[in-house]
Amino acid sequence: MLKKLLVNLIALLFVTTSCTAQITETFADGDFTNNPTWVGAASDWIINTSFQLQSNNSIANSSFYLSTPSSKATTAEWDFYCQLNFNTSSTNYADVFLTASASNLTLTNTSGYFIRIGNTDDEISLYRKDAAGAVTKIIDGVNGILNTSNNIMKIRVVRDAANQWNLSRDLTGTGNNFLSEGVITDATYTSSAFFGILVKQSTVASFAQRHFFDDIEVKNYVPDVTAPVVQSATAVANNTLDVLFNEPVDLASSQVISNYTVSNGFGSPVTAVRDAANNSLVHLGFAGNFPNRTNLTLTVNGVKDLVANAISNGIISFSYFTASQYDIVIDEIMADPAPQVALPNNDWIELKNSSSFNINLLNWHVGTSGPMPSYILKPDSFVIVCTGSAVAAMSVYGPVIAVASFPGLNNSGDLVSLISPQGSVIHAVNYTDSWYQNELKKAGGWTLEMIDIHNPCSGISNWKASVDAKGGTPGKKNSVDGINADKTAPKLLRAYATDSVNVVLVFDEPLDSVKAAVAANYSISDGIGLPSSVIPLGPLFDRVRLKLTATGALLRNKIYTVTVAGITDCVSNTISVANTARVGLYEHADSFDLVINEILFNPKPNGVDYIELYNRSNKIISLKNIYLANRAANGAVSSISQLTTEEYLFFPQEFIVVTSDVAAVKKDFIAQNLNAFIEVSSTPSYPDDKGDVIILNEQGNIADEVAYSDKWHFALISNTEGVALERIDYNAKSQDAANWHSAAGSVGYGTPTYKNSQYRLDAEVKGDITVTPEIVSPDNDGQDDFATINYSFPEPGYVANITIFDAVGRPVRYLQRNALSGTKGFYRWDGLGEKQQKLAVGIYIIYTEVFNLKGKTKKFKNVIVLARK
Repeated sequence: MLKKLLVNLIALLFVTTSCTAQITETFADGDFTNNPTWVGAASDWIINTSFQLQSNNSIANSSFYLSTPSSKATTAEWDFYCQLNFNTSSTNYADVFLTASASNLTLTNTSGYFIRIGNTDDEISLYRKDAAGAVTKIIDGVNGILNTSNNIMKIRVVRDAANQWNLSRDLTGTGNNFLSEGVITDATYTSSAFFGILVKQSTVASFAQRHFFDDIEVKNYVPDVTAPVVQSATAVANNTLDVLFNEPVDLASSQVISNYTVSNGFGSPVTAVRDAANNSLVHLGFAGNFPNRTNLTLTVNGVKDLVANAISNGIISFSYFTASQYDIVIDEIMADPAPQVALPNNDWIELKNSSSFNINLLNWHVGTSGPMPSYILKPDSFVIVCTGSAVAAMSVYGPVIAVASFPGLNNSGDLVSLISPQGSVIHAVNYTDSWYQNELKKAGGWTLEMIDIHNPCSGISNWKASVDAKGGTPGKKNSVDGINADKTAPKLLRAYATDSVNVVLVFDEPLDSVKAAVAANYSISDGIGLPSSVIPLGPLFDRVRLKLTATGALLRNKIYTVTVAGITDCVSNTISVANTARVGLYEHADSFDLVINEILFNPKPNGVDYIELYNRSNKIISLKNIYLANRAANGAVSSISQLTTEEYLFFPQEFIVVTSDVAAVKKDFIAQNLNAFIEVSSTPSYPDDKGDVIILNEQGNIADEVAYSDKWHFALISNTEGVALERIDYNAKSQDAANWHSAAGSVGYGTPTYKNSQYRLDAEVKGDITVTPEIVSPDNDGQDDFATINYSFPEPGYVANITIFDAVGRPVRYLQRNALSGTKGFYRWDGLGEKQQKLAVGIYIIYTEVFNLKGKTKKFKNVIVLARK
């Protein structure tokens, strides 16, 4: 009983399979001799590495075939993929027999129906072949469609129960864009024994082995009784809507404008045109413009498919969407993939949709890259963007978009911009390797990840190296994801004038480009007032160009003040206190207009050199025209380095510090003006023992030069590492050891961005020591807890010894020993003894002895009272 049931089930399975698909051949098994079995000369064919059937006959002017049993002839559908990698001709084509009376397709008396792919007219046509050998074209395809050197196609033939034939082709080869070549009724042959392929090979041997076939299916034809369905509606412009159906639609009904209606009072379009290449696509044009970022509804009635099934009340939503700044953000960057951690060795970026709308990335760009293909990035979703060769490796991690000319991402830093099809900068990131905030990960193999996508403009404070074990998180939420709100208002850093009517303002972060474009938010002093126009400068929008009127132009030898109000950063923090900057027309720098004011040539371990410049002239000078240099062994000026490629105004009596690593200098020294730094990729070499520091102007002339030596340091400093040399007098000679001195220990051995600790304003000032307050009570109550010992000396280079004595002359505290002092400064006594013990209340003497290497000495005694509650 069980055996009989099993036989019946197998029989039923065979019947069901034979009714649905008589042939299904993908060649995925790498074999055409079994499952199903093909008949013909096996040597004429191979299965290639792409698992396609490929011709293998290399004999010119030959014919060869391959066929397989197939009895399907009526109420049938035939589908197959074909690629002919050559221009077809009358001697070079392929015939695909849908039905054949015999396996040998070359025989004259083999009858049936076949598709001829190529001939003199370079077409795809349906033929009938009679037993007497006569061949009749019954559907004449469009001429010239195969007149290319590489013809790819998917072909579909349908024969219904009434013996009506319909030939369609899709020249993309995908099977998603079929167009009909024609319809004919023919019932001459209603049976079949074989399906097969016959190749007529050219007399030219170079055309051999260039025929490819795949995805062959012969099955029952099931008549279409289903109305078309609206698959998508896409607003491609503010008054144009593309409607895509799930199947080709009838030309006449698809172009009736009353068959389409849009909500919100838009009504019917004024034009409806079926696409010339895609019969499933209809272009609708409307008289009015769609509102931006508003959901609308399209209703479709009466549009028919090719067999007259009509859609009824088809409804789909759509919106016209123009992306605004930060709707999509660049939230992860792989700029330095080697040495690899676990991710592929490829540069890439990741995009995240931070809006609530689907966004099609068609024709978006990364910087100057080629356009992106059509891809719908859904809200809160990610996509990886890279070069084409990286797609296979990156597809493991999530959706990937390949673009031509994907920008090379520099390891040390780069500007990456995301640009919409309208040319708008949606997001830009100007990263540096300091953003990793991790010295190990900065060396490669790890991504930079954005912390909070709702804070897209904060730079380094909102980025850090990935903490994922793979080295990054392509295609998914960042490993450092979290809340990192920006609560800091933007600051106006500086301004410069490119000419008398154009002023550029430089801010510390990107601005809201809409508010930044309002002229009323800016004013210029000295009667100039508001600019005539304002242009925020992309891609970062951290710069704004003001255009002045001709009557309000800047005058030479005059400094103006620009004031900004009402502008915000990209998360709506409004500018407040840091909202002014000076501006003016710059002048040529002559000799000694700028001087070298401070040199750190022997930095601390992991520190860097710096050079401080001082503008001792009354001119505004552009640092874009200034260069640092040194001298080579032969004495020639060498290692010339431009300070900046952007205009940067240097005002009279100001300081500027030039270094290769601003953060390192700020870590090792106190800087009073945090914005008075210029970072260059590398400074000229300044050796620890001696060297040359040179300033050049734009003509290559020397504005100032110092040939320094470590012997210029104060002789009693045993270790000059991390000690800067300071200029004593701006107006004295640069090349004079007596005009240089080690920076004072009381200021941390360096004064970058502010007046030197050893600067001598008046050599006649007498030395003095004062102590405040006169009574000290070291009880940590916040009032008079310590004494301040203020000093003022006539010249730099004094060394101080300070001792505290009690009333009977006993030393109780050695406060300072051989302390290098500046011309002015202070020391503090906390009221404790040498072993940090409490001292008895009473009168104490602060005894200070100072001396220098010239033999000058001076002694001071100051009385102080120590008291307690």
